Amino acid sequence: MSIKLTVNGDTRELDIDADMPLLWAIRDHLQLTGTKFGCGMALCGACTVHIDGQATRSCVTPVTAAQGKQITTIEGLSTAAGRAVQAAWIGLDVPQCGYCQSGQVMSAAALLAANPKPSDADIDAAMAGNICRCATYVRIRGAIHQAAETLATGAPAAP
Repeated sequence: MSIKLTVNGDTRELDIDADMPLLWAIRDHLQLTGTKFGCGMALCGACTVHIDGQATRSCVTPVTAAQGKQITTIEGLSTAAGRAVQAAWIGLDVPQCGYCQSGQVMSAAALLAANPKPSDADIDAAMAGNICRCATYVRIRGAIHQAAETLATGAPAAP
């Protein structure tokens, strides 16, 4: 079946099964491998992408649910919130193994786009379900607060 997807601003037509999870269309057909497979059940967050700005688990989202919508992967994350989060992640050395980090960054960027001044409780709620086996949760929370401060002060985020 022919499916049209707009990923990172680029519309592509793919000849794939309508029930295929968006994750596999992104990774296998579009060769964007920053979005990771973790559990396949929307429990770990490694596969998080944005669909129309909302953090979405791509491993359980059929490609047909994403047609006609704007899909953003970690490779295309270029919003002010996304840049601030990425700079804070680097500045605070958040990743250890790094496997979960693209999903973490995507969830954090969606949070800051919707709530530019989140409390610890807001962060915990937005990041729930993003699992980090290395347990860098304290640094993740710190990086989100730092990114929020960067956005609030209008300071440019480092590349």
